[in-house]
Amino acid sequence: MENTHYLLLTPGPLTTTRTVKAAMMRDWCTWDYDYNNLVQEARQKLVRLAVKNTDHYTAVLMQGSGTFTVEATIGSVIKPSGKLLVCVNGAYGKRIVQIAQVLGIPTVVCKAAENEPINVEQLEKVLKEQTDITHVAAVHCETTTGILNPIQQITKIAKRYGKLTIIDAMSSFGGIEIDMESWQIDFLISSANKCIQGVPGFGFVIASRDEIKKCKGQARSLSLDLYDQWETMEQFNGKWRFTSPTHVVRAFYQALLELEEEGGVRARQQRYEQNQRLLVKRMKEAGFQPFIKEAYHSPIITSFCFPTEDFDFVSFYHYLKEQGFVIYPGKVSQTDTFRIGNIGDVHMADIQALTETIEKRAVCL
Repeated sequence: MENTHYLLLTPGPLTTTRTVKAAMMRDWCTWDYDYNNLVQEARQKLVRLAVKNTDHYTAVLMQGSGTFTVEATIGSVIKPSGKLLVCVNGAYGKRIVQIAQVLGIPTVVCKAAENEPINVEQLEKVLKEQTDITHVAAVHCETTTGILNPIQQITKIAKRYGKLTIIDAMSSFGGIEIDMESWQIDFLISSANKCIQGVPGFGFVIASRDEIKKCKGQARSLSLDLYDQWETMEQFNGKWRFTSPTHVVRAFYQALLELEEEGGVRARQQRYEQNQRLLVKRMKEAGFQPFIKEAYHSPIITSFCFPTEDFDFVSFYHYLKEQGFVIYPGKVSQTDTFRIGNIGDVHMADIQALTETIEKRAVCL
C-alpha cells in the first residue's frame, strides 16, 4: 500500500502534485513569525482570488474538514433571533440544514429535486411569505450529483429582500471564477483540499469585513467561533487560537503558488471543463449515462447511472483501483449512481487513460 499511488478522481481529497506533497516534509512552529507570515500571505491570496475589490473583504482559516468550517459559519454569523433559509437539492444542502437544527437555529428549506438546480422562483415565494428570515444559504456545486446551482440568481433575490448570504463553495472555489462583490456573497466557505489542490486539514471563510465584525459574541461553540478566530489572526499576525495544521498550511501555500503558475482560476477552470467534457463523452461511448442534464453539469464531478440493474459497483470499483484509479460511490438517494471527479492534478491524458480502462471493462458487463 505504501508504494502504491492512485489517481484520486474524487471531489477531495484529490490528487496533488509532488511539490505540494514535498512541502509537508518540513516542520513548523505555530508561534514562529515565518509561519505566521505565510498564513497572512495565504489569507491575502484567498481574498484576491475571491474578489476584485479586496479592501472590504477578509479571510479566516479554521481547523478541521470543510464541514467544520460550514458549522463555524452557521453557528457564528446567525444571531439568536435569526432565521435561516437553506436551498437544498443534495446531501450537502441537507447537511447545512442538519447543522442549523443541531444548533437550534430556526430553519426553512427551499427544496428542489436532486437532478434539478434550485428554483429561484420558489425561493422568492418563500422570502415573500416569511419575512423574518435573516440569512439565505446555498451550495454552489452540489457534489451529490455535480449540479451547479444558480448562485448569482439566488443571492440577487436574497439581497432584494435584505438577507445575508452564505455560500458553500466547497467544491467550486478556485476551480470556477467567482467575484463575491458582484455575486453579492457575504460569506463564502471552502476547503484546503478542493480546487486549490491542497491536502485536508482546514477550511476557510472569505467574508465581508463589515459583516464578520458583527459576529462578535454570537458563536454557539468555543472552538468553532469564526469571529474569535478571525480577530486573533488579525491582531497577532496570522496566529491561530489553537494548534494549527502547520504542514497542511505549508502545502496549501505551495498549492496557491501553483494555481498562480497555472494561470489563475480561469486557466484551472478551463482545464477542469476540458476534463469533464472528455469524461462525459467517453463514458457515454462506454454505455454510462450522466444522472443530470448536461446543461446543469459543473466542471467538478459527474454522477453516472448504473448501466444495468445487476451492475456490481463494488467489483467495478476494485477493478479500477487495481488499474490505478479511485472513484466515488454515489450519494443520490433515489437512483443508483457512482461519481467521477476530475479536479486536482488531473489532465486530459488521465481522463483518456481512465475511460480506456472503463471501456475495456464495459465490454464484459
